[in-house]
Amino acid sequence: MDKSTDVVQAIARLASFYRHESCGQCTPCREGSKWLDLMMARFVRGNATSAEIDQILEITKEMEGHTICALADAAAWPVQGLMRHFRPEVEKRLKDAVAGAEIRSDAGYRPDQTIATA
Repeated sequence: MDKSTDVVQAIARLASFYRHESCGQCTPCREGSKWLDLMMARFVRGNATSAEIDQILEITKEMEGHTICALADAAAWPVQGLMRHFRPEVEKRLKDAVAGAEIRSDAGYRPDQTIATA
């Protein structure tokens, strides 16, 4: 990754990966990874609200440390890091989308087509 990487899109791709990898045994991981994937896709498109930033952070805190294995922790930490270090960039993306500005992201990733199937 370099400075040209869309960090929101990169974290959304990680969320999609962790959703796919969840075995579904633990409710926090099964449901949390699904919500992280869906919400991060909204952040990529820019059609989320700024209140959803706090919502997604709350979801990550409910996942972290409440499962049998460490997959939920691994899914939560990239999102937490994104909001900790790049929150202004995420908020700007949401404001730009409301103002009608074009959201620029890599053509190879379409957030409406995550790798998870259900």
